[in-house]
Parts: sequence; C-alpha cells; structure tokens
Amino acid sequence: MTNSGVADGRVHFTRISECVDIAPLLRELDAAPEMWSADTSRQRKVRCQRHTRNIFLRAPKKPLPPGARNANDVHESRLTPAAGKFPLALAFCERVAAELEAGLGRATLVALLPQCRVFPHVDAGAYYRVRDRLHLVLKSAEGSPLTAGDETVVMHEGELWAFDNKARHFADNPSSEPRVHLIFDVLPAPGRGFHVLPPHPETSSRSHV
Repeated sequence: MTNSGVADGRVHFTRISECVDIAPLLRELDAAPEMWSADTSRQRKVRCQRHTRNIFLRAPKKPLPPGARNANDVHESRLTPAAGKFPLALAFCERVAAELEAGLGRATLVALLPQCRVFPHVDAGAYYRVRDRLHLVLKSAEGSPLTAGDETVVMHEGELWAFDNKARHFADNPSSEPRVHLIFDVLPAPGRGFHVLPPHPETSSRSHV
C-alpha cells in the first residue's frame, strides 16, 4: 500500500492511498456471494442503511457490557463467523492498522444498491468518537460520492480513505451496479489519527480494543 495521506485542504476527508491492489479481495468476494444474505440485521434495523447489504467481519463483542446503552458504546470487537471466508480482506484491515500503528476495530463489507443512498446520519457513541473510519473502494462503476459536513468527495476503486464519520454524512450510488466498500475502524494512539475526537472523561481510563 502506498500511503499518500493527502487531505487536500479538506476537513472531513483524507485519502490514504490511491493504488491498492483490490483484485485478490474481489476474487474472494466473488467466491462467496451467498454471504450477502447471511446477516440482514443492519439493513433491517438501521433505517439509514436500509438500501445496503452487509457482510460483517469484525463486530461488537456480545453480550454488551454493563452500562453500555447500545453497541455504539462497546469498544471490544470480535471476529464473526463470516470472517473465515474473507481472510484476505481481514488481513488487509490488519495490515493497514499495523502500518498506522493503530488497533483494528470493526470491519464490514458493504454493498450500496444501485441508484440508492445511505441516508444522512452521524456515527455517535464512545466507540466511534476515538476511532478513524476507513473506506477501501472495491466496486464502484461511476465513483462513490460521499458527503460529510459541507464537503463531498468521489472515491474510486483502489482508493483508501479516512473520513470524519462524527460529522453528519451520507453516501450515494448513482450507477446501475452495486457499490462495494470494505469499511473498517482503527484506534490510533493518543494524539494521533485523522478525524478522531478526545474520549469523554468518563471513558478515558477504559481500555479499547
């Protein structure tokens, strides 16, 4: 992976790389099409994601710990049963986290259906607050428009981006084919990261995985 770390004057977006070899990940994905329907909880329960299909590779650890209002406050993550079918995708996430000297959090393969939108929302909660969200574009016939705050970028296949998911954001798929991204979170060391916020005082002493 070539690390460019280019923000280009943007506040909410940083392009980390633009030349990732995605061919092995695409072959891995094409070998297991049935996994898109294995877990439909996200599109059923999260209204802004209702036009997506998802394959969870790393997910919040369950049961939720005492005091957690929902999964957005859960720092610990776990491998899912689907992860075994996508070792290359998982290895890519782990490699990027290591290169950034960060801890790997959740990871999901996400398909946005043709001519559809991920509706405006904010990723709130203690988990998201201290982590960077990364997108690797795997399939995007016409580019992937993503808006955060008052900024919009168009991400292209083979590009890896970090963006500020703490800002209100939405995504569109203007094409006639599904748009597929590998989306994952990393926990940077204190004082580092692209688009992270300080932890809340009541959670600053807790360990994050």
